[in-house]
Amino acid sequence: MSQRTDAPLRYVVLIDGTAGAYGVVAPDLPGCTAMGDTIDEALTAAVEAMRDWADVAEATGGTVPAPRPAEAVRTDPDVVEALADGAMLASVALLRPSGRPTKANLSLDAGVLAVLDAEARRNGLTRSAMVEAMTKRLAAGTL
Repeated sequence: MSQRTDAPLRYVVLIDGTAGAYGVVAPDLPGCTAMGDTIDEALTAAVEAMRDWADVAEATGGTVPAPRPAEAVRTDPDVVEALADGAMLASVALLRPSGRPTKANLSLDAGVLAVLDAEARRNGLTRSAMVEAMTKRLAAGTL
């Protein structure tokens, strides 16, 4: 069953490696892997890899499987072995941009908004771009 909905799906992933060479594997998306010099970079790359995996699966007539609950993933024999060898688990959202900008009216505490605007300016971003960037980092579990 394809899971193309507006609700984000979160997949449990395995992170393994050492400083300068981390890998991420999504057990529920066979063959979906990502790499990075740091854990945060590897998780950010995993968001892109998962998006690409889902796009290719659907383009070739396949479907995107629903994520298993973390408890089910933890009992998978391959995952049990990887955890015993030092891997760790994380949760990453399947982020599938629509390419369709949408206006959103947000209510934020004035102090939070002031920090958001200051950080956006410091990073050379608009308020909207900053919110989008933070959401992408949150999807990767790196915020």
